[in-house]
Amino acid sequence: MSAAQKKIFLDLLHTMILVLSVILIVYISVDSINDRNFLENHDYMVFQFWVCVAFIFDFFVELWLSQRKWEFIRHRWYFLLLSIPYLNIIPLTGWLVTEEELYFLRFIPLARGALALSIVIGYISKNKFLGLLVTYSSILILVTYFAALIFYQKENSVNSGVTDYWDAFWWGCSQATTLGCDIYPVTAVGRILCCILSAMGIVMFPLFTVYATDAIQRYYSRKVDTKVNSHIVKP
Repeated sequence: MSAAQKKIFLDLLHTMILVLSVILIVYISVDSINDRNFLENHDYMVFQFWVCVAFIFDFFVELWLSQRKWEFIRHRWYFLLLSIPYLNIIPLTGWLVTEEELYFLRFIPLARGALALSIVIGYISKNKFLGLLVTYSSILILVTYFAALIFYQKENSVNSGVTDYWDAFWWGCSQATTLGCDIYPVTAVGRILCCILSAMGIVMFPLFTVYATDAIQRYYSRKVDTKVNSHIVKP
């Protein structure tokens, strides 16, 4: 397979993964907001199984096409772990798993899709630093969105401040930006999510400052170079 054919094939494969990831996000969002039991939703269980199969297929195809296979495994091994259809495997094994654990297991394929989405978005950017910034920003936005979904399901029945999903989403954005919010978690899951979002915000938001500083420096550097070149050209 030539380099051009390999690129086309990988682009098609990544497009398929991204489309499946977006559909899975929409599927889980609708079920979570409408408070449906996903284990009793046969269509969802079948769909998420085949999405996981597609993720596993993508991993091994990229491994096969990679010129540095051990390096690929070292950097992407967790992609394979996140692609396993745990929800479909666990009932067949007879393992005793709590409802709380099952609830979080359903988000594992979403984590795999979110990683793929953020990495591809980062690849689109020609500037390496901008690509890194876009990748981290995508991860922060997706984690905030998923955290708000979980927060809504866990808090809406016991927290008077959470009346609909948008209250939970406002809470998630406030925590991620470290601005604070008038909605306080009352469940253990809500408190854990609060800490995770705040920590991610503290780590990732300084990147925007670094990028803005770098962009300003490059802008003024180009202006100085232009002035110097114009003086040199003049007789």
